[in-house]
Amino acid sequence: MKKIITRFPPSPTGYLHVGGARTALFNWLHARHCHGKFILRIEDTDRQRSTQESVDAIFEALEWLGIDWDEGPWFQSERFDIYRAHVQTLMDKGLAYHCECSKEEIDAMRKKAMAAGEKPKYDGSCRHKGLKKSDRSVVRFAAPSSGSTIVNDVIKGNVVFNNQELDDFVILRSDDTPTYNFVVVVDDITMNINTVIRGDDHLNNTPKQIQLYKALGAPLPDFGHVPMVLGADRTRLSKRHGAMSVTAYRDDGFLPDALINYLVRLGWSHGDQEFFTRDELIEKFTLKNIGTSPGIFDPEKLTALNADHIKATRPKTLAPMLVPFLEKQGVDAKESQTGDQDFMASVISTLNTRSKTLLDMAEGARFYFADTISYEEKAAKKNLTPGAAHPLAELIKELEGIAEFTEEALGVAFKNVMETTGLKMGKIAQPARVALTGKTVSPGIFEIMEVIGREKTLARLGQAIDFIETL
Repeated sequence: MKKIITRFPPSPTGYLHVGGARTALFNWLHARHCHGKFILRIEDTDRQRSTQESVDAIFEALEWLGIDWDEGPWFQSERFDIYRAHVQTLMDKGLAYHCECSKEEIDAMRKKAMAAGEKPKYDGSCRHKGLKKSDRSVVRFAAPSSGSTIVNDVIKGNVVFNNQELDDFVILRSDDTPTYNFVVVVDDITMNINTVIRGDDHLNNTPKQIQLYKALGAPLPDFGHVPMVLGADRTRLSKRHGAMSVTAYRDDGFLPDALINYLVRLGWSHGDQEFFTRDELIEKFTLKNIGTSPGIFDPEKLTALNADHIKATRPKTLAPMLVPFLEKQGVDAKESQTGDQDFMASVISTLNTRSKTLLDMAEGARFYFADTISYEEKAAKKNLTPGAAHPLAELIKELEGIAEFTEEALGVAFKNVMETTGLKMGKIAQPARVALTGKTVSPGIFEIMEVIGREKTLARLGQAIDFIETL
């Protein structure tokens, strides 16, 4: 059985977006599932638009997603000698030729073909002229002019293209730079790529590439063209649909495993299962389960799935991921308490069922790390009233006397205050919640007190009483 070798070849003309990330994932998962090889190739022959910043952003996004590569990154800009050698091979075989037709002449050919009800294409004028290289000549591939080219697609099935509708396309420009369809084939041949999984917007390029494989005497890879990811209005995905670059999702507090899970499910399925761990995806992923309908991107579903992954991830695993978001909230992550993994895990365990993103979690966790609590105006006005001072003072007395700060012991303390004051639980717990967190909505009051401990709890209750007395 052949060793599966896949590749991901992004163009460094911007950030890695969700469509490109999904293509990378399908190739990576197929390679990992089959114990094969995954190659990273940077297609940077577009010298005007390619930037080092984009290259770095692609690496950063792939590394955050945990998509590792076994070979590369290869850069097309460093392989021009290889491409030119393959151009010469085709010239020597009589399967490529120099062409000096101007843009105006080619436009005229296309208009003439359209007027005759034919496909607009180059008519092969220079094919048999035997022209030599010149400053304005390009090299064209001598494509088959009859018969058909069949794309054996593992996703779409057989797709047939009439060779008469294809033309002798350019493989080397007049400035000696090779074209996309040519370099892709040469790269895939020389890198032994035997499985090409890509978006179906590339399908129309595939017959040209198959003709080049045959002309160069190379075996064809398995092709699989994946339906595009669309917005809710079924148009091509863009920012207006809520789609962002991969690193923007990272910065908004999404987990890499959640984004991977969501992107893979946009076009691939395994029964009715929605939630997958990374290991499960590697185990279960197969090309035969990729659908033929476009995936519809839904930011709300992604956010809900992210919340599920947060719940399912061990708090100690989330702790280092949360630190950068705490820093954005003004919490000094260098403080010993913030760096204490046990404390961080305890904080996270009170928030992980109510947080959709790490950004949400950090916002909800700020009060745990505060030296003094700032009260929300409405919360203080409603709950830190003169009538709340006495039950809070009674609560302090009870808490000072308990041996251990456990939820069970704290429950007994609150019950004693209820008996002493004759107040219901809400009249005691809600002022205490505002005293401890500054807000009326938070994790459970006993959970909070157990996490922050006796010293901080008593200090914050005392601060609240002082605040009431200044009213």
